[in-house]
Amino acid sequence: MSAAFPSRPLGTRGLRVSEIGFGAAPLGNLYSRIGDAEALLTCRAALDAGITYFDTAPYYGFGLSERRLGDALRGGGSCQVSTKVGRLLKPDASISTNAPRQGFVSSMPFTAAFDYSYEGILASWQASIQRLGLAGIDVLYVHDIGALTHGAGAAHCFAQLTTGGGFRALEELRSSGAIKAYGLGVNEIDICLQALAHTDLDGILLAGRYTLLEQTALETLLPECRQRQVSVVIGGPYNSGILATGTRHGGPLHYNYAAAPPAIVDRVRRLESCCDEFAIPLAAAALQFPLAHPSVASVIPGLDSAGQIARTRVLYDTAIPTEFWTALKSSGLLRADAPCPGPAARR
Repeated sequence: MSAAFPSRPLGTRGLRVSEIGFGAAPLGNLYSRIGDAEALLTCRAALDAGITYFDTAPYYGFGLSERRLGDALRGGGSCQVSTKVGRLLKPDASISTNAPRQGFVSSMPFTAAFDYSYEGILASWQASIQRLGLAGIDVLYVHDIGALTHGAGAAHCFAQLTTGGGFRALEELRSSGAIKAYGLGVNEIDICLQALAHTDLDGILLAGRYTLLEQTALETLLPECRQRQVSVVIGGPYNSGILATGTRHGGPLHYNYAAAPPAIVDRVRRLESCCDEFAIPLAAAALQFPLAHPSVASVIPGLDSAGQIARTRVLYDTAIPTEFWTALKSSGLLRADAPCPGPAARR
């Protein structure tokens, strides 16, 4: 077993999570199918590699990810688990194939219905405990709240959290000790600032919005989180894959869950050239970069095999000279105010 990854606080209430966590969307057969045995081996490999923080959601494979993750962690050592609320799974007898549904190749016979109300939050938490088969859940994130998911219906959904009691349910779960922390799990910034004005979040799982390709979170969100001691967990550090694979593999290039636009492809090519100059894997720079920010608690790439986990450990351990980050800033590939990894970055 490898040495455990260092841990960092998530919020201010004593919870700590490993610097590298396990994004469990692939356990729900995101885009392609993996078998139960492989899913179990992947989770066990993560534990053996020193990962102790695992993030899942009811939406990931319509319950499949939670079931597989619970099976792998049940009876194991100490680890931290986060899942999400905001969608309730409803039985649907018409579902009988493994055709992709909203990106997941899962035959789990459920559809997802949004519900951010007091009753909906509590029902989602209770159902997740049953699917996971664990005694408790450490963190609950409100999933996909905001205009990116809900469009014109975003105000109605947010009202379910405020006047509809959704935030109150989370506060009650935290104050009772049923959970240790709560926050948002989203792909957009504005809704995070809106939520911070209404409730005392412990953390925000921000996917794809603070990476080597995008640092706009430095303008408003990360300073606000720093001031309020709200931790940030970085999901999607590879921006849907393009920072993991680069541009030279000959296959499709994905960014933000879609085909990468030309401007993004050009920027990644420039990043690759700089990495070549310093003999650094692009993916290593992408994985390590967010950890330099003092508000970041963990980076959680999606992992679907033992091989990916072994590679992640290598990427994390890759030495990157300070001069590399200076070169990125000099060439305009990184914001001048972005904290960069260095001897004092890891804590």
